[in-house]
Amino acid sequence: MKTALMVAEKPSLAASLANILSNGRSNSRKSMNSACPVHEWSGTLFGEPVIFKMTSVCGHVMTLDFNSKFNNWDKVDPEELFSCPTEKKEASPKLRIPAMLACEARGVDFLILWLDCDKEGENICFEVIDAVKSSMKRSGEVNRIWRAKFSAITAKDIKGAMERLDFPNRNEAMSVDARQELDLRIGCSFTRFQTKYFQGKYGDLDSSLISYGPCQTPTLGFCVQRHDEIRRFKPEPYWVIQVTIQSKDGQDVVLNWEKGRCFERDASNSLLQALKKQQIATVVSITQQEKSKQRPLALNSVELMRAASTGLGMGPHHAMQLAERLYTQGYISYPRTETSHYSDNFELLGALRTLQKSNEWGQEIRQVLNNGLTRPRNGKDCGDHPPITPTMLASRNELDGDSWKLYDFIVRHFVATISKDCKYYSKTVTFKIGSEMFTYNWRTLIDAGFTAITPWKALPKNELAVNFERDEKLNIKDARLTDHMTSPPGYLTESELISMMEKHGIGTDASIPVHINNISQRNYVTVAAGRRLVPTNLGIVLVHGYQKIDKQLVEPTMRSTIEDQLNLIAKGEANYDRVLRQTIEAFRQKYLYFVKSIEAMDSLFEVSFTTLAATGKALSRCGKCRRYMKLIIAKPSRLHCSHCDETYNLPQNGNIRIYKELKCPLDDFELVTWSTGNKGRSYPLCPYCYNQPAFRDMKKHSGCNLCLHPTCPQGFYVNGIASCLQCDNGVLVLDPSSGPKWKVGCNKCDVIFHLFEDAHKITVEESKECDCGAQLLKIEYKEERTRLPRDLIEMTGCLFCCEEFGYLVEKFRAQASKPVFNSRQGRGKAKHKGKGKPKPPKDKMAQLASYFV
Repeated sequence: MKTALMVAEKPSLAASLANILSNGRSNSRKSMNSACPVHEWSGTLFGEPVIFKMTSVCGHVMTLDFNSKFNNWDKVDPEELFSCPTEKKEASPKLRIPAMLACEARGVDFLILWLDCDKEGENICFEVIDAVKSSMKRSGEVNRIWRAKFSAITAKDIKGAMERLDFPNRNEAMSVDARQELDLRIGCSFTRFQTKYFQGKYGDLDSSLISYGPCQTPTLGFCVQRHDEIRRFKPEPYWVIQVTIQSKDGQDVVLNWEKGRCFERDASNSLLQALKKQQIATVVSITQQEKSKQRPLALNSVELMRAASTGLGMGPHHAMQLAERLYTQGYISYPRTETSHYSDNFELLGALRTLQKSNEWGQEIRQVLNNGLTRPRNGKDCGDHPPITPTMLASRNELDGDSWKLYDFIVRHFVATISKDCKYYSKTVTFKIGSEMFTYNWRTLIDAGFTAITPWKALPKNELAVNFERDEKLNIKDARLTDHMTSPPGYLTESELISMMEKHGIGTDASIPVHINNISQRNYVTVAAGRRLVPTNLGIVLVHGYQKIDKQLVEPTMRSTIEDQLNLIAKGEANYDRVLRQTIEAFRQKYLYFVKSIEAMDSLFEVSFTTLAATGKALSRCGKCRRYMKLIIAKPSRLHCSHCDETYNLPQNGNIRIYKELKCPLDDFELVTWSTGNKGRSYPLCPYCYNQPAFRDMKKHSGCNLCLHPTCPQGFYVNGIASCLQCDNGVLVLDPSSGPKWKVGCNKCDVIFHLFEDAHKITVEESKECDCGAQLLKIEYKEERTRLPRDLIEMTGCLFCCEEFGYLVEKFRAQASKPVFNSRQGRGKAKHKGKGKPKPPKDKMAQLASYFV
């Protein structure tokens, strides 16, 4: 019997698809990586019996990167990145997705790709094909590899996609390859240069990366442009005449001045004095019009992000993550779409009926069904996916808070698109007082229409309806002059920014939220009340610097031109190689001019930021000049020696302290400790070795818990205890700087032991080893603080096997707020399989020289 391998984009999606296609009869098993289960069942394909296997990837299988030697910021000129070799690397090496796919594809006859139906999905299709083609039977034949296209995880959509299998689109996949390469080369070259340049001069930038991106930077440019408009704005005073009359029912009615406002105070006062001489306001006209408020267009990604930011208080990135989860759970259709038009064969009635049993909006939906569906408005059909609609009924109990809010909005918006327009009367009464005209307006609801289910769009309920008659004369109760000031526009909201990005072609429906999230994470903007984006000092200086050197670097026109070229590749109307070559060369020339003119941007930084020499506080001594180096606390944390004019990077997101004024035996630099708190990871480190490893097998940015020095009291060989069984190649190492709240932590993962609190001294007995392979620990307490059994002040034993140590040891995940493993519950599991720490060379000092670079 023939076999067919099906591949979905995520494990949860694969499970849902398998359940639908097998009618709930699939069997599940683990794959070789355990992260992507395999679901199997029997069925038919092209009229013949087939065994189906459904598995998944986890997003992109491969990622584009430079060859390893070009990833060294210190040794590679960023200009080389425009022409250096690139290679595809596994996006998640630990998951071994390509190997897993090749294993599952061994001997299969067909490959059916269930990746997301957009350009990124097409690109992943070919990543999967490359991984499995050598394992399949006759993979080169055209009718062996198929593409399933679907927009919702419903039985109808999925089974319909199986009946309409197509081929993957090579051109769309190539357009994604082109975008990846352009963004990699352009972004990395500019980012590396300006990050090294400015972080090497200024200490309070408060950003670990001074990044540039062809989409990210124009996005920031919009925010800074609005900031500049606000700063340039000069407020002007103006005056408004406000008249209050009394209706025949005794109600006070405030009239609107027809001229609106006056910018001359003397003229305003003259008009007011003339009005105060009048006692009567005369009704000169009454007009009434029936108006309507249109129901919304069908929902697409951009409108979903705008609404989530404006009405739900969610950032666009968070909103799209939630929408993606709702989609994979089967509650809504595919959320990445530009289309706002329902096709003629879209089953609106069926979708509506699935929702009518809800306690939340069931009554409104039944009312719509009784009145009959209104034809939806004609939106824009982009030919990608149908609009975002609910596909399955959910309740509040099934979804968490934000997921429910987003789902609730999607349902209500969908129902609103097929409801009637909101209808109302708009009434305007015009009054004459002396020579001036005033009006009073209000609205009266006729039919709530779609606003019954979208109350946030309903008419205001506080409008005062008053009955007036033509030529009616009413007493003036009060006339006054109110003074005001013109106000600047507000900072851009996320919703406004999304609209501007869409208008100028910056990003796609998938990447727009990513770009907005990036400028926030990199400290270029902060999100203020009302989800308004306020540029930081760093963001403002960067944009103004680009404008001084080359305006095109920050203007949206450059990126929109690139997007047009990428779309032509996707349509098969432009040559992939030519577009890449021309675009890369254009940005290479811009890069060279940028480097040549960097002083123009630097002059702005000098005014706004403090130099490294004037920043920070003295912490530890430099091993070269023996003077104190200053700790720069602002991101990225680093040490700076003003005498040597050298800067040393440090571990981030933790506390840095001097460590007992101890020195590194290799370079004489004073050691410091890095810690994320009592419950977190910690280790001592040498600032120089951290940046310039002394041993060939020691990676850059390694602390003493990874240092290969054979005799240093702070090093890996002296303090290593045993191999960590929860990660590859990790070793559990005692942190000698952590007392009296002692810690043993893995030097590769976040496993951490809290042990022997208040102990005076803990040492690893190098020459003594437990039967389980771990080094023994010698614990010493002062007599008055001992916690050892029988009031002992000294004891030697195995961390894992010694029963007397059990109640003094707790195992945690460093990033968790609560322990995930208790020593009493699982100590036996740690007796492991006899893997002790790696042993140093027998003749340590004789072989030490061989490790030096």
